[in-house]
Amino acid sequence: MSTILEQTMLVQPRKAVLAMPEYHPPLAGRDALRLDFNENTFSPSPAVLRRLQQLTAEGLTIYPEREPVERIVAQHFGLERDQLLLTNGVDEAIHLVSCTFLEEGDEALICTPTFFMYDVSIALMTAGLKRVQSDDSLSFPFERFLAAITPKTKLIIVASPNNPTGATVSREHLLAIAAAAPQAVLMVDEAYFHFHGETTLGDVGTIPNLIVARTFSKAYGLANLRVGMLAGDARLISYIRKVSSPYNVNGVALAVLPDAVADEAYLQWYVEQVRSGRERIFAALEELGVRTWPSAANFVLMDIGPRHKELCAEMHKRGVLLRDRSADPGCEGYVRITAGVEDHVNRGIAALRESLAAIGWTPAEGRGRA
Repeated sequence: MSTILEQTMLVQPRKAVLAMPEYHPPLAGRDALRLDFNENTFSPSPAVLRRLQQLTAEGLTIYPEREPVERIVAQHFGLERDQLLLTNGVDEAIHLVSCTFLEEGDEALICTPTFFMYDVSIALMTAGLKRVQSDDSLSFPFERFLAAITPKTKLIIVASPNNPTGATVSREHLLAIAAAAPQAVLMVDEAYFHFHGETTLGDVGTIPNLIVARTFSKAYGLANLRVGMLAGDARLISYIRKVSSPYNVNGVALAVLPDAVADEAYLQWYVEQVRSGRERIFAALEELGVRTWPSAANFVLMDIGPRHKELCAEMHKRGVLLRDRSADPGCEGYVRITAGVEDHVNRGIAALRESLAAIGWTPAEGRGRA
């Protein structure tokens, strides 16, 4: 008789599941200052905390109702309700868009290095993922990207600002990409919009193949509650809504989201903290002779070279977490640091100075700011 293990081996998933890459974020042991995952390093709005205290036991027994909150959020962003869908973070948004618009044999297009979850969700649907690699400047290769579009291209994802580089793509270039591929959905991932300011959200009513993704995990500080949004042409959003679960966003997130978006004063305060901190990180790294790249996000990417693991280890010893991005295409030796509130930036810079000294770093090893 066959064993249970042998019987289990008879059951196999789809070939796409076997072939798709896996994403394993290093979330364990994060008992330190979290400058590794681009989270809000401080707190959500005080209005969110007050709303949390008002939640009742009975309320937790009810299935979450997404539509009323979608109306509030849509109005806040100047959209119609049917132009917006709330999602379980942008991770689910990427998955839903891929499932809705891609079939096996279709092509999808991204620029690397970028957010790895694009690879994961696209690979689940098609083997036709095309990647356009940035050069050493890490800026968006617009002309080469445009040339990579073919009649088989059905999904294009562009992050602006991009993760892990911080590079941006101009609205003019994004609209040109949408126009060059009318048969494809262009999803612009604006997870880091608040730290930059330029958006295509106002174009979703006039560009029929444009979808904009936003998250409430970064500037709003709701990463633990997992809530994001997709905005686009009502027809496209209706297709994605069919694919999504009606209960994809939990009730706690839905309860606090209206308060989070309404508190614009708190949001602006936090964004200014980050922008100021980002420039101070740039200045410190330039003084230390560490190569960096321009960033419009809430982080800075630095080139440490072969000592990247040593630096991350030394920082951890000092109670500060960094993200080693060496596994990203074209990023060997690169490390990312998140900018947060003033005190966290101070601690991060102080730890960087000590850690670089501990690994024997000298300014001569750096190449200055890119």
